[in-house]
Amino acid sequence: MKTKSSRSHSLASALSSAGTIALVVILMSPQCQLQRVEVPAEVIVDPKFSSPIVNMTAPVGRDAFLTCVVQDLGPYKVAWLRVDTQTILTIQNHVITKNQRIGIANSEHKTWTMRIRDIKESDKGWYMCQINTDPMKSQMGYLDVVVPPDILDYPTSTDMVVREGSNVTLKCAATGSPEPTITWRRESGVPIELASGEEVPSVEGTDLIIPNVKRQHMGAYLCIASNGVPPSVSKRITLVVHFPPMITVQNQLIGAVEGKGVTLECESEAYPKSINYWTRERGEIVPPGGKYSSNVTEIGNYRNSMRLHINPLSQSEFGAYRCVAKNSLGDTDGTIKLYRIPPNAVNYVENFEARHKGKKRTKSSESHHPARAQEHSGEDMENPGKRKADLSLSAESIDSMYGSSAARTWRQDLDGLLPLLLATAMAVGTMRMQSTQMTRLPQTLTHV
Repeated sequence: MKTKSSRSHSLASALSSAGTIALVVILMSPQCQLQRVEVPAEVIVDPKFSSPIVNMTAPVGRDAFLTCVVQDLGPYKVAWLRVDTQTILTIQNHVITKNQRIGIANSEHKTWTMRIRDIKESDKGWYMCQINTDPMKSQMGYLDVVVPPDILDYPTSTDMVVREGSNVTLKCAATGSPEPTITWRRESGVPIELASGEEVPSVEGTDLIIPNVKRQHMGAYLCIASNGVPPSVSKRITLVVHFPPMITVQNQLIGAVEGKGVTLECESEAYPKSINYWTRERGEIVPPGGKYSSNVTEIGNYRNSMRLHINPLSQSEFGAYRCVAKNSLGDTDGTIKLYRIPPNAVNYVENFEARHKGKKRTKSSESHHPARAQEHSGEDMENPGKRKADLSLSAESIDSMYGSSAARTWRQDLDGLLPLLLATAMAVGTMRMQSTQMTRLPQTLTHV
């Protein structure tokens, strides 16, 4: 007679040989009768990956997530590894690495997500999700860490002071991932002049080369680094150009009426900024106060306007004045001659200008009447002495207005100007005749 244990063994062997695994439960009833319950077990399926790992790009300092989805995992385990170092990071829900920035989470025993907090540039690389089957199954994903640009203190240039005419190279170095591009601009928005003379709004490259630097190159330059990862950064580099003073005088000869006021003006350019003052022709400094008042107005980074106002003028104030500019690199000056004009000369000039303007208006109106224009031009050609007489002034009138010495100067000037004025008048008359003939020519041809 077979025992209970031998019966159970035989049943299990039979089920096993049939390819079915069953759980046999032996229950003891109160009447000591044996009962058997068969419960089918879950069928084990070979695990596989549901989808590939999505590559991720994240800026430095943020958190990165890599997800591995497994179907039908069963009793197998999932692990995350760093490929380049062959370091095991996690197995199932346990973190193996000592890196405290690594974490693991799973959902429904299917989705395994590895989290890397506060990522660094060194975290960039390939990561592997592995299932410990035989043979092993795995897939990989890439983590790209981008870094905003940062301008290095060295070898980036600092503020520079150079002499005018020297060669200048401004340097800018930056780090970042991807590698940043460098753009140069002037802070004021003024174009940058290249060595070829071409002016451009910006220049790309780590070096900005300015040969034979000029004072116009002086100012602030911006080195801008960008790589598509915000924010872009910039550094301000100031270029200072030193040069000795230069004086510009617009009016070197100024006439004024005694008893009135007059203003003398010069423009100076210098850097470092110059000391500006006025002197008389013998070198004595013009004292401020009283009838003299002077001021210096800055009209640019290195340009100044110098003004000297004298009011009222007396005989002693007429003569030469010098505007002087000095700095550590040198000094220079400009001369203005102030001469006396008689009061009646001012009235004569005003009357002469009024007459001259009236003649201009007459000529403008004649342009609409070719016949009248021809008549006047014919008179000029027949009697050129008449035009010359109109342009001349009598010696008595000049003597009465300016005195004998001034009259001689005025007569010399007029004697030199009269031939030129006469030739101009005759040329204008000839041009008018030609213009009139050309205007009438089509009418003659029409009648033919």
